[in-house]
Amino acid sequence: MRSGNKTAAVCPICGREYYGHPALSRTDSETPICPDCGIRQALTDAGFAAAEQEAVLEVIHRHNAMARMDK
Repeated sequence: MRSGNKTAAVCPICGREYYGHPALSRTDSETPICPDCGIRQALTDAGFAAAEQEAVLEVIHRHNAMARMDK
């Protein structure tokens, strides 16, 4: 069950404000980071170039936006 509480956090990597569950940084497995930076770290470890990472994030953001519209 979701709570209505939307507490903002600031990502220490990109400096952006985000809401929801953080990812854990792969560099220390302790630092909470924004989901986008978590995805970027995972894609970097998988060998994706920066441009490919941004394309993947664009698809994820587009899907999430459409999913919110369906609710």
